[in-house]
Formats: sequence, structure tokens, C-alpha cells
Amino acid sequence: MDARTFIRSVGDRLRCDEPRAEAVTLAVFQVLRDRLTPHEAADVASQLPHGLRSLWTDNDRPGRGVERIHRDEFVGRVRAFAGLPDEAEADRGVRAVFVVLQHALGSPSGTEGEAWDVYSQLPKDLKRLWLEASKAPRPA
Repeated sequence: MDARTFIRSVGDRLRCDEPRAEAVTLAVFQVLRDRLTPHEAADVASQLPHGLRSLWTDNDRPGRGVERIHRDEFVGRVRAFAGLPDEAEADRGVRAVFVVLQHALGSPSGTEGEAWDVYSQLPKDLKRLWLEASKAPRPA
């Protein structure tokens, strides 16, 4: 999956234009990346096409620690970073990016391969969100 297809898929799920979908993707990528160990974040980056890899690594800091945040703070950070109007919209954005990312990593259920490695580093409440995203119906 190339970067443009990824962004369009997020936009289709959110029913928004590409610039908005890219902003949401960037926000989710950065908050998720910072929730993972640097080694795991590098593993995810290595499996993304170039255009997505740059969104994933944007603003990364060498030697950073793991941001041990849970679902509410995760969604809140995405909301603030993407400039979304409320928590519900941020939650929808997180779900959309999670499911498209899972497919980009070759994991339709969110529990195979590299997606499993991401899942394994999340706290229980974010694991639930990760799995719920994988069960979301495709937009018509």
C-alpha cells in the first residue's frame, strides 16, 4: 500500500478530504510511535512505504523514552495534535488510522506479524481500541 492509498483509505473511513486525513494520520502515527519502544517504532517504519515512513518518523527524538499513556490521553493527544473538534472525532480518527495501518502491515485482524508486535506493547485499553478498529466495517 502506497502513501496516497493509505491517506485515501483513512479519508474514506472518516469521510473527509485528503489534507484532513493526512493530518489525522500524522497525529495518530506520532502518538502511537511515541507509545512504542524506539526499536519497535523503527520496525514499523521499516515496513511502511517512503511517504508514510516520513510521517511516522516526523518529529521523532533520538534517545526518547516510551510515553506510557492510556486510551483517554492517547485520544486526547491525537485530538490536540490534529486540531479535531472533540474526543469522539479523535476516537474515530484513531480507529481509522489503526485499521488502515493494520492492513498496511499485512494484518487484517491486527494480531499478525508486525501488527502483533505493536499490539503487544499497548496497555489493555489501547489493545481493545486496536482490536475494535480491526473489526470496523469498510465504508460504502
